[in-house]
Amino acid sequence: MSALLQAQNLSVKRGEATVLRGVDFAIQPREIVTIVGPNGSGKSSLIKALIGAVPPSEGIVTRKRKLRLGYVPQSLSVDPSMPMTVSRFLDLPRGAARSESHAALVEAGAEELAERQLTDLSGGQFQRAMLARALLNRPEILLLDEPTTGLDQPGQAAFYRKIEELRDNLGCAVLMVSHDLHVVMSASDRVLCVNGHICCEGHPEVVAQAEEYRALFGSGTGGTLALYRHQHRHHHHDDDCDHDHGSDDAKPDQKAQENA
Repeated sequence: MSALLQAQNLSVKRGEATVLRGVDFAIQPREIVTIVGPNGSGKSSLIKALIGAVPPSEGIVTRKRKLRLGYVPQSLSVDPSMPMTVSRFLDLPRGAARSESHAALVEAGAEELAERQLTDLSGGQFQRAMLARALLNRPEILLLDEPTTGLDQPGQAAFYRKIEELRDNLGCAVLMVSHDLHVVMSASDRVLCVNGHICCEGHPEVVAQAEEYRALFGSGTGGTLALYRHQHRHHHHDDDCDHDHGSDDAKPDQKAQENA
């Protein structure tokens, strides 16, 4: 199997309610895939089913043999009365070699946080500490469940640029759930729009034009969708796209702004 993770006819229930149905999905090495959709659409359920945290009610999930996963959850509650440094956090539940912890912190851009208390970190700093923990086992695929919730737009953009750097430097695939397509676009090779099932999928430009996407997100964006593009150039090799993408992602591409 060339795919790292693959789902076939996947359905997931929460209690008696089916929150996700009929999903066929696969992610390849080094690919960045972003999952978007409204609240309660099944995005997190899809991630959890893929990593084995919740069982499918139908269908199967296949993982590459001995696949190394790195997972950043949507949130993590820390008891404010419990002192814990970032270094100690990386040691749980079993100790990590100091060299490995340091390398993970450097890769996550959090090396200066090693001796800081978790409860003293800002939202962006805490997310980088969580990211460092996910990098400890040198993952082949990094899964992130709405990792930028609570960050402002510059903070989101910086975090996703870091994710793109990690893909390039470590060669890992990335699968992330996002509530904000605007910033994620620049770091995505493919986008899945989910609302109980996969409504549409493809390259960001394709999804941005899809009626299903506009029906879900058009009113929430005031009728305008600004696509933030890659800072570097790359080339796709597939049947749907064989053109280059590239420009400064600090500004939205005015040609990509569409009325929903």
